[in-house]
Formats: sequence, C-alpha cells, structure tokens
Amino acid sequence: MVLLFLSEPVVVEQGNDDDCFALIASLLNNLGANIWSLITSGGRAEARLWLCNAISSIRSITPRQQRDIFVSLLKPKPLKTALAAQLMQMIFEKRPSKAGIILAKRSHMLEDFFKGKPRRILEWFSSFSTGDSDHRKGAKALSQFAFVNRDICWEELEWKGKHDQSPAMVATKPHYFLDLDVLRTMENFIENVPEFWSSNEFSETLMDGEILSVDTKFFVDFFVELMYKEHSREVWEMINEFLMDVSFSSLCQYLLITLEERDFCVFIEVMRKFLNPSSPYMDFCNSSYWLEVILSKCSDNTSIDQLLLLNAVVNQGRQILRLIHDEEVEEERRKIKELVLKVSSTLSCEKSFALILKECYRRKAIKLINLLGLLSWVIHCRLSEECQTPESWEALFNKNGITYRKTGKFSFLDHNKFSEESRSDSDDKTSTRFRRKKRGKRKRKRRRKFDHDDTFDFDNELLDFDASNNQLHLQSSAQSWSLCTDGHYNSWSSIDLPEHISKYCFSTWMKWVSDKWE
Repeated sequence: MVLLFLSEPVVVEQGNDDDCFALIASLLNNLGANIWSLITSGGRAEARLWLCNAISSIRSITPRQQRDIFVSLLKPKPLKTALAAQLMQMIFEKRPSKAGIILAKRSHMLEDFFKGKPRRILEWFSSFSTGDSDHRKGAKALSQFAFVNRDICWEELEWKGKHDQSPAMVATKPHYFLDLDVLRTMENFIENVPEFWSSNEFSETLMDGEILSVDTKFFVDFFVELMYKEHSREVWEMINEFLMDVSFSSLCQYLLITLEERDFCVFIEVMRKFLNPSSPYMDFCNSSYWLEVILSKCSDNTSIDQLLLLNAVVNQGRQILRLIHDEEVEEERRKIKELVLKVSSTLSCEKSFALILKECYRRKAIKLINLLGLLSWVIHCRLSEECQTPESWEALFNKNGITYRKTGKFSFLDHNKFSEESRSDSDDKTSTRFRRKKRGKRKRKRRRKFDHDDTFDFDNELLDFDASNNQLHLQSSAQSWSLCTDGHYNSWSSIDLPEHISKYCFSTWMKWVSDKWE
C-alpha cells in the first residue's frame, strides 16, 4: 500500500538521523539525476517551457511590478534586441494602434518603405471601393489627397484605360479609381509628390496600425531602432503602458521563450524580489503558489537546473511517465524503476519521511524541497502502477484518511483522443515534443496484461503510451470518485487520480514547510 504522508509527523531527534537522511537524500537525488537526464536528452527547451507556464500563473505580481521586471531586462547592456523584437511583435498583435499613432507622426519616413517595393505598394494602396463603401488603407489616403491637391498631383495619376479620368468624373463615380494603375501612380508620387508622405491624409490611415501587417519584420526592426538608437521617449512610454496593460500571464508566455538562459535567470532573480505569497492568494493547491513561496523564501543561490527539475516532477509527472514508456529508453526505465523501488522501501514509515521534513524545516533551500518534489513523483508513479481497480483506490483512500464518494464511471473517446475529464492542465499547456536520435531498430510494442502479484511494472500502466505513433490507448471507461482534498468535493477519474493525489501530497507538505518558515 502506498503511504501518502498526509499527517504531519512529529520530528524527534535521534542519534543516527544524519546517516538515515543521507541515504534517503542520495536515493532521491540519484532518481532526480536520471529523470533530469531523460527530460533533457532532446534539449532543455521543453523543461524551460514547463517552468515558463508555471511562472505565468503567478498572481501576486502587480501591473507596476511586471512593468519594472521586464523593463529591467530591456534596458541594460548588452541590448536585448531579441526580447525587444518579441515585445514589439506582441504590441503589434494586441495593441496595434499604440504603434500606429507613433508611426503616423513619422509618416514621411515611409516613403523609403514603399520605394522600389511593388508588393508593399499594391497591398496598401489598392483597396479602392466598388462604390458600396469607402476606400480603405492607403487607397483612402491617395484618393483624398488627390482631390484636395488636384492642382499639383492629378496629372501624376496613371489610368489603365484609353484616356485619363477627370476629377469631376471621379468625384461622381468613385469606383472609377478601380481603373487606376496603382503601381505606376505611386512610383510617380515617390518621385514627384513628396508632400503626400507627410500629409494628414496619409498619416491618418496609419493610426490604426493596420499597416504593420504589410511587413511586420520591417516595422519590428524600425521600432527597435527607435528604442535603442534614437531613445524615443514615445516608444518607451508605449512600452511602459503596454507592460502594465497586459496580464503577467500573457507577458510570460509570449516573452520568456526568447530569453537566453542567463537572461532567464536574471528574470527569476528580479521577479523574486517582488513576490509576496500571502493572502488573498494563499492556495498551495495552485502550482504557482508553492513556486512563489520557494522563490521568495529560499535563501540559497537558485540553480536553474534544480528549479526546472522541481517544476517538472511536480507539475509534469504524467509527461515524464510517457517519456519513460518510450521504447528507446529501456535502460533509463530500468534504472528509474529500481530507484523508485528503493525509495519506496526506504520510506516505508513516517519516521523516514520526517527526516526529510526536518531538514526542510531547518534550511530554506531549493535542493531540499526538490526531495519532496521527487517523492511526490514516486507516489505518482506507484499509484499509476498499483491502483488499477476500484478496490485498490478505495483501500488507498481509507488507509490515508482521504474522504471520498464513488460517483460512477467516465466514458472515454476513441484511442486517438482524450476525453475532457482525462485531460490534465499540464498536458494542455505543453505542445512541443521531445525529439531524440534513434538508438537502433525500433522494437514492436508489446502490451502486457496486468499481473496483480506484480508490485511494480512500468509496462502495466492504465494510461499506455505508444511512442511509435504518439497515441494514447485508454480504457473504454474508468471509475471516478469525488474527493475532499481541498476543502470541498471534486470529481476525479482513475486516469487523473495519480497526478491529482501526488500534487495534493506535495502541496500539503509545502504548507507544513511554509508554516515553519514563517
């Protein structure tokens, strides 16, 4: 039976505590090293993305603080042009008019943008109406300017027909502008009508920011240059306003992926100064809250590797199990299986678990919290293997004092899809896949039947991952229970229970640790 350690043990000092703790820590750290090797075998990008997703859920950062955090990354040298470019891309997508207003004040600079660029000219200046609506984009500016200034520019208009159109005729029949040779006309304007590019007619069509989509890369580079070379006050004011206006979650999900690892570490160090994990956000069941507690209270120099590993084993336990089921990692699977068995054997009583808690109480160190995270993953792993029947789940609940009610069965979709009930939040947030080099010819996938006498077998998981075609084979239905693990009842299927219970264990332990750190 799996012990969940949901009752805070009494920590009693004994003579051989140090030796016992050293043994437990060694086993868990060895397990962590093997998991780390597995999840980074294809690179660190996936683990970074997982941590970015967790950070994006932090709720105690205020708008002013999030502005200060990201501005502190943008301003120091060497200049963060990649981050600035990604921020501009985000502004263009979410608040294009903010950039459009600045661009409209510099409309004369766009003459060079169109010079010698037929595609840009045709995309921006060809939106003439058939008569049912107004002209759009640059076509609106061109038509208005041509009428107002017809004495100096009407002769520059080039027509496709046999004869030119007069202002009076076009005024009564605006759709005649459809016969305009836009490319030749704009080439004439570039050569002979410089007044157009600084006119009110042209600048007003830029204010909504729609022109940014004509060549986004050009305008991203344009605004980054205004930031760093011209030190434009208007651009920096736009950035400051935008960083306060958009949610912290959106900023993290959009911008953190561009940071080099050193800058990512700087971001974490700056952010942790602003963290305040207190009411009204006290919720250890929220994966971001315990992250806030750790970052704000742990005094040791935060190793990014330790943070990535901790977040992975706590928030992405199901993903790690899938990686272990890959046919190409048989050796890693064997090592992890052995270590899980050894950890389970060593932590077969509350006394052993109390030794880990005692060290966590004494020292605010992420490397110690990692031990709790790894232990929660061991629980996740064992529950996935050992609790295969309704009776085994109910025995687990009764043994560990979890209040529950049986609520029926979940029905699943075909083997190519998840049901909504069987999806975890962590699965939805991660879209990138691990890629590894093949280690020889792939073997045929063998699916074994569960042997109730077998205490631990990675190949007998209820959720079976077939790495050959990235499909999940789920049972046609699974029992569900309503558990009271967070103050009120929520329903969970047997597919999701290992992940939910392991996270609940970790959040419970972190609450005890946080109380002792106060």
